[in-house]
Amino acid sequence: MSALAALLSRPASGRGTGLRSQILLAFVCAGYAVGAGVGWGSAGLALFMGDFGLSIAALIAAVSCFVYARRSESRLRPAWLLFSLSSAMAAGGNAVWGWYEVVLSRAVPSPSLADLFFLCFAPPAIVGLLVLAKRPVNRAGWVCLALDSWLIGGSLLTLSWSLALAHTAHVANAGGESVARAALTLAYPLLDIVLVSMVLALHFRRISVNRSAVNTAIAGLALTVLCDALFTSPLLRSAYHSGQLLDAGWFAGSLLLAYAPWGARRAPDNAVGTGRASRGTSRPIAGSLAALTPYLAAAVCTLGILYSVVDGRRPDRVVVVTGCAVVLALVVRQAIMLLDNIALTQELAQKENHFRSLVQGSSDVIMIAEPTGVLRYVSPAAAGVYGRAAEDLMGTQLPAIIHPDDLGPVVHEVRRFLAAPPREEPTTRIECRFRSGTGEWLHVESTVNRHQGGLLLNSRDVTERVRLQEQLQHNAEHDPLTDLPNRALFTARVAQALGGRRSGDAGTAVLFIDLDGFKAVNDTIGHQAGDELLVQAARRLQDSVRAWDTAARLGGDEFAALIVGDGTGDQAAREYQVHEIAERLRLTLSQPYRIGGREVRVAASIGVAFAEPGITPKDLMRNADLAMYRAKAGGKDRVELYAPQMQAEVVRRSELAARLRTAVSDGEFALLHQPVVHLASGTVAAVAAQARWRSAQGILFTPAEFLRVAGDGDRAAELGSWLLEEAVEQAADRARAGHPVAVSVRVSAGRLLDRAQPHGSVEGLLTRHGLPSGALMIEVADNDPRVSFDDLEQRLVALRRLGVRIALDGFGNGYAAVNALRRLPVDVLKLDRNLVEGVVESARLHKITSGLLRIACDLGMQSVADGVDGPEQVRALRAMGCTHGQGMAFSGPVDEYRLRRTLVRGRFPVAGAGPVAQPVLAGGWIPLQGRSHDETPVPPT
Repeated sequence: MSALAALLSRPASGRGTGLRSQILLAFVCAGYAVGAGVGWGSAGLALFMGDFGLSIAALIAAVSCFVYARRSESRLRPAWLLFSLSSAMAAGGNAVWGWYEVVLSRAVPSPSLADLFFLCFAPPAIVGLLVLAKRPVNRAGWVCLALDSWLIGGSLLTLSWSLALAHTAHVANAGGESVARAALTLAYPLLDIVLVSMVLALHFRRISVNRSAVNTAIAGLALTVLCDALFTSPLLRSAYHSGQLLDAGWFAGSLLLAYAPWGARRAPDNAVGTGRASRGTSRPIAGSLAALTPYLAAAVCTLGILYSVVDGRRPDRVVVVTGCAVVLALVVRQAIMLLDNIALTQELAQKENHFRSLVQGSSDVIMIAEPTGVLRYVSPAAAGVYGRAAEDLMGTQLPAIIHPDDLGPVVHEVRRFLAAPPREEPTTRIECRFRSGTGEWLHVESTVNRHQGGLLLNSRDVTERVRLQEQLQHNAEHDPLTDLPNRALFTARVAQALGGRRSGDAGTAVLFIDLDGFKAVNDTIGHQAGDELLVQAARRLQDSVRAWDTAARLGGDEFAALIVGDGTGDQAAREYQVHEIAERLRLTLSQPYRIGGREVRVAASIGVAFAEPGITPKDLMRNADLAMYRAKAGGKDRVELYAPQMQAEVVRRSELAARLRTAVSDGEFALLHQPVVHLASGTVAAVAAQARWRSAQGILFTPAEFLRVAGDGDRAAELGSWLLEEAVEQAADRARAGHPVAVSVRVSAGRLLDRAQPHGSVEGLLTRHGLPSGALMIEVADNDPRVSFDDLEQRLVALRRLGVRIALDGFGNGYAAVNALRRLPVDVLKLDRNLVEGVVESARLHKITSGLLRIACDLGMQSVADGVDGPEQVRALRAMGCTHGQGMAFSGPVDEYRLRRTLVRGRFPVAGAGPVAQPVLAGGWIPLQGRSHDETPVPPT
């Protein structure tokens, strides 16, 4: 028994295990039936197996249902507990029966304790069946359930009473049996009738959860009730004794109930997919039988009464009363069903109107297409969405209104969808273009469902959404100002050109274009004019490239062009052709622009890089960028082809720039001084402070070189602060050592006006180091168009009042030299070295330099010539009236030690020096001669 219980309670692990359990169950039941059929071989064994064998089987069912109920958490748990109690009652009744027959060896008394156990078998089973039933949703459903049970029970009672029960009751009364024995005689069949009624009534109302286990349990109870009915029949009751073949039915019913919760639940859902069709076809039959149940019950009652009439007997009172009750119940049930049908019809009509309103009022178009593709139904919304009446669309082929380019993908998707299992993919979505009533193609998104072998489409117009997506995509890939492709799209086009079928075509080239002078346009006439210039330049660029090439704006005033190769093998000819395109593009972009009624000019620097085998888009664009910067460094307004050494130069400059960031703090800068010599006497009038950077590799960089490497204003500002402070400090040390010579420091106009630096920074340095203000001269460059002359004039006036002298550096090279002379308080005019270098060879420069020196003399200013490298230049400058010179004709930049030796010597030999009418040196200083700048009369300009 323990082995069989363990087998029945073992969790299902697969179809193979379930089949073995079923075979074992059938083998045990068949073995018991064979044993009972042959009488078990002896009378004693037959009594034992007929009594205690049935008790053991019922006990196994009770334990199995109880263990499953303890482990289960579903709502069916009470039903299995009740089935366990019912089986326990059957086990107790059979055990008491065996106690009398096997142990005591005497007949079972009537009534006895066994009858009590057997009578308690049916009520728990009946309640358990009620738990397994599908609960009605309303009160009428509960009433109909009760009426159905009574109809079945009453009809069975009528039939049973007519056939046997009336005779049994008559015999009991005639034999003088006690009331208890007569009631017990009738109790068994009546309880069986109730149980059979519940089994039949609930067969069509059972729940779908664990359906296989429920069916097996109902089958076990039905087999038990059938055997009870045979036992109580007069034909078998008198001849029955334990161990007969009837016991095999009770035995099999108990084992089926024990097997139900464990073994039968294996099969449930394995065949969900395969058995769907068979269940679907059986449901109408089951529904028909459930609907015919009341009429079958009435027919049974009629047969019971007819049997009595045909038999020649007067109809029994019980049969008449029961039949009338059944008919009355049938009438009441039909009335309830009629009212329920009327309510359902009204509710269905309301829902139909509701859904019709939803369909007709929906903005989506609902269409039903037959399997042939013909539209069978189109909702009225089609008139507003497609501009075509629904009646015009019905009857047309669905492919006829789909765009031909979209028809193939739509057909493919529909076929794939119909071939997929409905449970895995209940719906799908397709997007295509539908023809509207105006002939326009609308973008339509449809949700597709299966419908009676065809399709149910819920469609909506998404044309605006598609257009918005296309616009957003266009905006994401194009420049908002010029509508040219932006950097992202240009990079994608370059990658496409390098990775397509012409990936090895070296004729593909990228042009990087920068507009020279564009910043000045923004600063002088405004950003709006600059935007207009960019738009015109973009239009010119777009018109200059071929239709299959790509012109793009990368940002600011930087443009690019992708010239796709034509597949020719002549690389030299291809390079020449692309170079011609770049030159033509440079000339086109350099033509004057008409903006706001005025003519604006800018130039174009263009870098060209050709594709190489295996090159990436990033590297190709970098090469073109390097070539473009080489074109700007080489004088602008030119075309430069990429060369591999450009990359090496960039790497070198990047490394130098990285080291330059820490050069000031690491003390790698040195301060040198170059003497400023009076051209008449050769005495040192002042020294010009200059910075040099000695890198870790021992390379000595001039200011022009390392400032070009620095490349940003922060490094230049930091270096300018260091140069000014070091020059003032060393000048103060020389003065205290007995060498009071003036020092000149070149300071940019932007730094003098930098608000991040306090205006008293120069004054603070003079005070902190104890240098007289007259010993400092500030050289100001005049070539920065961003500097305001008003602010610069105020700043220089403030410094000049302190005694600091002002020199105009690079005079003759800047565009605002005349304006600077007119407005700024200048003491010394410093000629640019470009004028000085050609003053001997070029008669034109000689005249220009002579004129500038006369202007300085007329304004009462000292003059310093920068870059005086030979004696011929010294004689020429002296003859033109230049007062001071600075250059290799006297001395190059020297360190502090050599400078002090030079100051001790005091003078340099000057070619052609002689007496002068008005000496300009007094104690080695550059004196302020004449009146101040404010007092000098300047002709109006």
